Amino acid sequence: MTIDRARELLAVQVGFGGFYNGNSAKLILSEIQKEHGQVAVDALIGEMGLNQVFGFQPGTRFVGGMAYPQG
Repeated sequence: MTIDRARELLAVQVGFGGFYNGNSAKLILSEIQKEHGQVAVDALIGEMGLNQVFGFQPGTRFVGGMAYPQG
């Protein structure tokens, strides 16, 4: 998945908010993590406001739709 496509998909999830959309965002970020790495994930978290909507923090790893906080 390209980062531009991820931005488009994440914008939809942010627009709706909520628990299930947070799970969808985790899946999207898992794909970005796998293909583009942690720097791209952290950039999207900040750029898309995912920390405010879903509580995702930079440094969180996303693998297989699961979020693993730093530490």
